[in-house]
Amino acid sequence: MRTPIILGLSGFFHDSAACLVCGGEITAAAQEERFTRIKQDSSFPARAVEYVLAEAGITPAEIDHVVFFEKPFLKFDRLLETYLAYAPAGLRSFMMAMPSWLRTKLHVRREIGRALGGRYRKGIVFTGHHESHAASAFYPSPFDEAAILTVDGVGEWDTAAIAHGRGNRIEILKTLRFPHSLGLLYSALTYFCGFKVNSGEYKLMGLAPYGQPRFADVILEKLVDLKEDGSLALDMSYFDFGAGLRMTGRKLETLFGGPPRKPEAMITQREMDLAASIQQVTEEVMLRMARTAQTLTGARTLCLAGGVALNAVANGKLVRSGIFEDIFVQPAPGDAGGALGAALLVHHQLLDQPRVTSGRDGMRGALLGPAFRDDEIRALLDRRGMRYERIAGESELLRVVAAAVAAGQVVGWFHGRMEFGPRALGARSILGDARNAAMQATLNLRVKFRESFRPFAPAVLAEDAVSFFEMDRESPYMLLVAAVRKQLRREFTDEEMRLMADPDLRKRVNVPRSTIPAVTHVDMSARVQTVDEARHGRFYRLLNEFKRQTSCGVMINTSFNVRGEPIVCTPDDAVRCFLATEMDLLVLEDCVLRRADQRVPSADERQQYIAGHPRD
Repeated sequence: MRTPIILGLSGFFHDSAACLVCGGEITAAAQEERFTRIKQDSSFPARAVEYVLAEAGITPAEIDHVVFFEKPFLKFDRLLETYLAYAPAGLRSFMMAMPSWLRTKLHVRREIGRALGGRYRKGIVFTGHHESHAASAFYPSPFDEAAILTVDGVGEWDTAAIAHGRGNRIEILKTLRFPHSLGLLYSALTYFCGFKVNSGEYKLMGLAPYGQPRFADVILEKLVDLKEDGSLALDMSYFDFGAGLRMTGRKLETLFGGPPRKPEAMITQREMDLAASIQQVTEEVMLRMARTAQTLTGARTLCLAGGVALNAVANGKLVRSGIFEDIFVQPAPGDAGGALGAALLVHHQLLDQPRVTSGRDGMRGALLGPAFRDDEIRALLDRRGMRYERIAGESELLRVVAAAVAAGQVVGWFHGRMEFGPRALGARSILGDARNAAMQATLNLRVKFRESFRPFAPAVLAEDAVSFFEMDRESPYMLLVAAVRKQLRREFTDEEMRLMADPDLRKRVNVPRSTIPAVTHVDMSARVQTVDEARHGRFYRLLNEFKRQTSCGVMINTSFNVRGEPIVCTPDDAVRCFLATEMDLLVLEDCVLRRADQRVPSADERQQYIAGHPRD
């Protein structure tokens, strides 16, 4: 009997994606944004569908099941009920939302038919939003049994769920209902601090260590009624996301001493303290939810998904709490990962296909996107008139690249299949020397064109992680924050202590805090990626070569893009990003391009590229 082929889809609201599961194995997965170059593209994932089918070499007629990650009519029901509850206050928002719902969002079957060219004639399955999240976390996990915690803004009606996974079955045990949502609370504070909702939350997390949690008690007294089991109720008089066009209302401005910060305005101590406060509250809520999940399931392991699972600081706290012996976080925990979860849910739960664990997760390093052949790359470079060197032997290539990083150069690294999810994991990465105290500011301001306070993540050889960080487990998907080892931390001079207290973040961030200063945040933490050969292949061998040359098995690993742009997908995307920034070296598989050898774009050309990716 032929193993089932299942196409999973997410879309229309945030970060659309497609995933193909063949015989229970994840064959391919990609976000629509990588192809359209529209960050967090929420349109139907037509190009992602085209890719995953091409990767598997199948036609739409060969698909056995198509599944969508949530139930649009139930979501529409929540939308209508919410607007009616707030009527007539939400009329403007309602009128703005209706055209897209009536045009496309209520017609998922039609859009699927169009994307598949009318060649798929079987049924379409609609799973629940948090069911899809739970499946995305549990089924690829290495655990036979686990508690599952999914926390995000909102799905259809649910904003969080606790589930129990055993074998090939998942049972939802407890949910939290809209509008009471940890994810929406965090997004509201993200908005209030001047960052873009659904993309700026990680900025708020990065800003938190600069502040003091002086508003945490206020949040828990005025905004949130937090119960011991982690359930919560929001006082909606402070918020406007129920039916308005803003996340927060005037009442919140009074509580926090003024209006929301305007994007691009100076970040003040208020924003830093708000970031620290909501981070502390988030961690407390997640710990309480996790304890409840453990009590309800009796499981020794935990799986996490939903947008809040991207909060690597909270994840690190969960690990260190000891509530569970081990945790697994889905590397694409947001809506994109819902496509993957929906497909796996159909395979295991609907079709009752067996599930076998091997002690390692089934995400294949999250390297599930397209790869490009060396001859394709050389043809592109020749067409563009680029000057490059082809280094056929891998050992020589790695020697050249490692030496460039060690010399303080910034390297764009493009190899193998593209990552699925929001993190660059060594396939579409920008690399730098973690030992270089100036590298954080250099990358933020001259390459990424983003705020100087933003920390960078270290990629470390898995076997060396314990020498640099206070962690006792792998973190291959860059979703755990751990402390830098005390013996690597510096003693500060009086002048450095003065700078670290300066209101100007740019002065604080430039104080080196350890022997790997470019990846050490102000609170002596780092968002760690452990790199092993089984998952990461050539990237692991590059780190090994860098260690051979420098005695340090750590590099900066940040996503290959500029601010406001999706991670690059194709060699052409990489070349354009390379030329528009101040990267020194671009490595496209076996081809090496040096900036000094290229025609440097004019300031206007560079600005046009950057302007095409609006800042958030």
